[in-house]
Amino acid sequence: MKHLFIINPHAGVCSHEKHIRRAIESLTTPIDYTIYVKQQRGDSRRIIKEFATKYNNEEVRVYACGGDGTLNEVAAAVVGLTNVAFTSYACGSGNDYIKYYGNTHRFRNIESLINGTPHAIDIMKVNDTYALNATHFGLDYKVACTMHRLRRNILVGRRLCYPSAIAWVFLTGMTDKCEVYADGKRLNETNEILLCTIANGRYVGGSYCCAPRSSNCDGWLEVCLVKPVGLLKVLQLMNTYKKGNHLEDKRFEKYIHYCRAQKITIKGGDTFGISLDGEPTKGREFNVEIIPQAVRFIVPQ
Repeated sequence: MKHLFIINPHAGVCSHEKHIRRAIESLTTPIDYTIYVKQQRGDSRRIIKEFATKYNNEEVRVYACGGDGTLNEVAAAVVGLTNVAFTSYACGSGNDYIKYYGNTHRFRNIESLINGTPHAIDIMKVNDTYALNATHFGLDYKVACTMHRLRRNILVGRRLCYPSAIAWVFLTGMTDKCEVYADGKRLNETNEILLCTIANGRYVGGSYCCAPRSSNCDGWLEVCLVKPVGLLKVLQLMNTYKKGNHLEDKRFEKYIHYCRAQKITIKGGDTFGISLDGEPTKGREFNVEIIPQAVRFIVPQ
């Protein structure tokens, strides 16, 4: 078995390369491993495909050492590679996807990851790319864009990045305009929305449980569209939404449209964009579809 560690040196508050190297070297049972430190965005795909081709007769395990962005790159790269399984060494600022599995500390233990078990999971295809955790837009897209600007701000810091981004969007305009179709049925009566999440995982923004009913291996996506509401109402309901209780709370009934679907089409304008696992991207139209059990994700021991 071959092990490939892809390290994002810019994930989290500092590089974890030295710690990861020491943890691997101190393993009770030595492994055959390679470490690659990312040089630029998107280079994970090239490295993984080269590695999988070189060792096409062996099981390959890839460890995304970073946050959700790094995990997204690795997940997209392993689609179609039958000899490759992957997982997350969670050292990013959000690590939203692994919260699906509850205890995130397991994803910071190298030995537990190496001894973990691969499970077949779904992945979202979004136009010509992929998302593992969530495709979201509206307020969430604006927050993601703002977070990228604030992430390196020393005064804000990573811990306050998401709430600071939310506060800024509250002040500069929360809603967006688009048409949303789930399996061919239009969800929003008017073009304006507050936000919409299309989830394969359960969390966004570090701690917001946007899709509490989601299963990442059932062949369905959880879609939750929130209609435009005033700032005061948003502040009143935000904590309930954060805890993942919005689907049972009757106060949300007139504000949200929730369903399960396998294909979602989003049509926006010239300035429209969506967030893929926290990474913002612009476009006028997006087609999101679930690919059932397309990749194998390693759950720690």
